[in-house]
Amino acid sequence: MSDIFGNVHLGYLVVETDKLSDWARFGADAIGLHVDSLSPDVARFRLDDHECRFLLQRGPAEDVTAIGWQVDDHQTFDDILGRVTSRGPPVSEGTPDECVMRGVERLWRFPGPKGAPTEIFTTPLTTASRLAMSNKAFVTGDGGMGHVAILSKDVLGMHGYYSTLFDARLSDFILERIGPMNVRIRFLRVNERHHSIAVAGVRSLSVNPIRTRVQHVNVQVAELDDMVAAYERVTAEGFTMMWSVGQHPNDRELSFYCKTPPVSSWKWVGTRSWSPPISRRPGNPRPIRASRCGGTRLSARTSSTR
Repeated sequence: MSDIFGNVHLGYLVVETDKLSDWARFGADAIGLHVDSLSPDVARFRLDDHECRFLLQRGPAEDVTAIGWQVDDHQTFDDILGRVTSRGPPVSEGTPDECVMRGVERLWRFPGPKGAPTEIFTTPLTTASRLAMSNKAFVTGDGGMGHVAILSKDVLGMHGYYSTLFDARLSDFILERIGPMNVRIRFLRVNERHHSIAVAGVRSLSVNPIRTRVQHVNVQVAELDDMVAAYERVTAEGFTMMWSVGQHPNDRELSFYCKTPPVSSWKWVGTRSWSPPISRRPGNPRPIRASRCGGTRLSARTSSTR
């Protein structure tokens, strides 16, 4: 069996919401993304030359309804579908309209964790049109568009899903104290990015405290100044700040967390300094203890003076 690791990248997210105007204001005026309004019921966010990184569709779910992954080549694509079909879940091809809205040539869909379908594609549609956004550049490319974080009562099952599907590797995990609970957060990588999936275990709770399938979404800007400016815009626009600017202890990123209009939270990353471990055995990283998964908390103004 071929190793898929390194050939998969987070490509796009699909969100269903009845708050399209609030999302458009959040994306353009607060976060500083490029926003394309395709119709009264459909909008898209861009970060780079991909036509679509976030697809927003009108509907009642107020949740992520699909996670799209870009696959480097057709052999890897076939390997992934083979792994899925050999285990029995249903697999279906996306319709031409679905592909157009997501900005891809073709896609295939199958069940994903917590009811959010996994979609895979090989060829994104790109555009040379200028980005109308407040930020200079985002870090995408071989590391994908960012990461998603998910709360789960079945952490091992979630880890096994992405390991089986994409040969995901465990970068490290954080032991975090949240109120009276100790929570272990696993950070899974599928390429050079420190993690494309973070999974937090909530097995000890009677119910999952997060209604939505995705707890937060991450995008990364190339310059710290853009992260600080976004922090100030989010505050000025009146969106809820979940955590102020701080640094993670494992991948050393500087980031803040804010709340999207109705869905979950948005994690905004300014800088990152991390490289994959080459001397430690894969799958046996050392745990890192952290307070609120944030390491040292900083003010935005302090960060901007660096």
